[in-house]
Amino acid sequence: MAVAGRFSRLGLMAGIVSTAVLFGLGGWDRRWIADDGLTVLRTVRNLLAGNGPVFNAGERVEVNTSTAWTYLIWFFSWVTRARLEYVVLGLALALSITAIVFAMLGAARLWGGRRWVLPAGALVYIALPPARDYATSGLESGLVICWLALLWWLMIGWSRSEESRPAGVYGAAFVAGLGPVIRPEMTVVGALALLMIWCAPVPGNQPRPWLFRIRLVVVAGLVPVGYQVWRMGYYGLPYPNTAVAKDAGAAKWRQGLGYLWNLVGPYWLWVPMLALGVAALVAVWSRYGLVRIGDGPKPAVRERIRNWRRALRSPAAPVALMLGSAVLLTGYEIRVGGDFMHGRMLLPPLFCALLPVMVIPLKPVAAQANTRRNPSRTVVAAALAVTAGWALCAAQTTAITTGNRITASGIADERGYYVQTTGRQHPIRAEDYLDYPRLRAMLRMTSRNPHGGLVINTPSFTDWYLVRPPATDTPGGAGHTLYYMNIGMMSMNTPLGVRVLDPMGLAYPLAAHTARFPDARIGHDKNLDSDWVVVDSGVLDHFPWLPSYLGQEWVDRIRTALTCPQTQDLLASTRAPLTADRFLRNLHQSPTYARYRIDRVPENEIARCRLTEPAGSSGP
Repeated sequence: MAVAGRFSRLGLMAGIVSTAVLFGLGGWDRRWIADDGLTVLRTVRNLLAGNGPVFNAGERVEVNTSTAWTYLIWFFSWVTRARLEYVVLGLALALSITAIVFAMLGAARLWGGRRWVLPAGALVYIALPPARDYATSGLESGLVICWLALLWWLMIGWSRSEESRPAGVYGAAFVAGLGPVIRPEMTVVGALALLMIWCAPVPGNQPRPWLFRIRLVVVAGLVPVGYQVWRMGYYGLPYPNTAVAKDAGAAKWRQGLGYLWNLVGPYWLWVPMLALGVAALVAVWSRYGLVRIGDGPKPAVRERIRNWRRALRSPAAPVALMLGSAVLLTGYEIRVGGDFMHGRMLLPPLFCALLPVMVIPLKPVAAQANTRRNPSRTVVAAALAVTAGWALCAAQTTAITTGNRITASGIADERGYYVQTTGRQHPIRAEDYLDYPRLRAMLRMTSRNPHGGLVINTPSFTDWYLVRPPATDTPGGAGHTLYYMNIGMMSMNTPLGVRVLDPMGLAYPLAAHTARFPDARIGHDKNLDSDWVVVDSGVLDHFPWLPSYLGQEWVDRIRTALTCPQTQDLLASTRAPLTADRFLRNLHQSPTYARYRIDRVPENEIARCRLTEPAGSSGP
């Protein structure tokens, strides 16, 4: 038995190493950094420069959805002093590989350490092209699945009575509490894990259970609660500005269902999920037999509660946690309409669903005395064969085959799109994006006008409009403001002194607090007209300095609309000096600021705020 156990452990390690290497090679083969990944790096540049966690110096906007990802990049950049793009590339790939390792170790713990287990769900995940795309990309995808895998591994260890030392429980509680700073929707997974730990019996060597539970709350809440207070006071919002810009609480069910099918359909993802689900059920049945409900006398209510709490310390509880989280996260993504990046936002719930079957025992331990008639080994072997065959086919599948790599509904093969538009197989550095349409023309416009001004795009790929600033005696001019949707590549190819804003509102609170267009492309369904930023940025907002396509009366009404007291208070929450009074006001008003919406039609905004219409003005 000792020899068999040693060989099974060697087999497990070989399976983990080979799967992790395959994933690493697949991620490296598709290495890139997305425009949104470059957006993250702008905040890190400001942190390193001493401007604080902001996108534009002097304007407190939380552009990055994952707080932990921002500060991890900042820390490793500060330690290594390496180029930011290379830091984020290596960090993202390392976290993605680590996620696979902990996920498989946790599943091996679940099925038993001395049994032959083979990679199963891990093959499903690493075979998916979007999983390999977002193993790098500069976004927090690798961090999210690494956190899920680590939490899974810790919860499986916590569920085993021999591994329930207080230090392990505190460790699981701390990691679970990090959910909100990993990504806001991960709060669901972390909160469920904490509730499970709280309700379960405490370790037997704790004389005061109530004190133990108070410590759990402190350990779990120290980082997320502390950061939440800071976020509300500093940024004036209870969640990142990206959630405001994308209206993360609104419902777009039809688009969400289309997004789900955009991942499941092209790869026939239901095939391995069904095969592994059957294999897992057969493996459980062969070990434990049928569970009969209703036999014997019913226990008293107190005894049933005690049994239920003891059940929370069984390995079945973390399995239920991850499967339940997968359902909740998938439902949330469908409700909000999914995303414009193919598969990206469904990768974490898929990862959750695969965690219990990341590895599968090839020969389950049979509960029946006569094992010769037990078909479980055949069923599991068949499921593994189906999964391996599917993985070979799926790994070579191209889901989106349109010429520009974007479907009619607006879902994009994001990596393929940027490879095509930049002409580079691996766009990683900021300058790799210089051949993206309009970008070089924008840089030429800013260099030719050193006194600054507002730069807005034209229908042409080779020209931009420049709206000049008022006369100024400031050395070097009044500075540039760029207004376009690709804020990542723009901001990483310009100095920090250049203000970069976008009509969708990721970095621009005025645009973020407008309403969504009902049927627009998901993630791009806000678009604030450039007239607003002309007035807001303080450039010359009258003819002959305005571009010819802008209307003087429209601009005059916008100037009046921006005097709305509520709007001015909202803008002050991010632009006013951060005094103690401002911090406390932001802290108190952050829920109100988050709900506040501006009508992009100035006449409507004037009426909403009960302002006086401006006097008529002449056109050009």
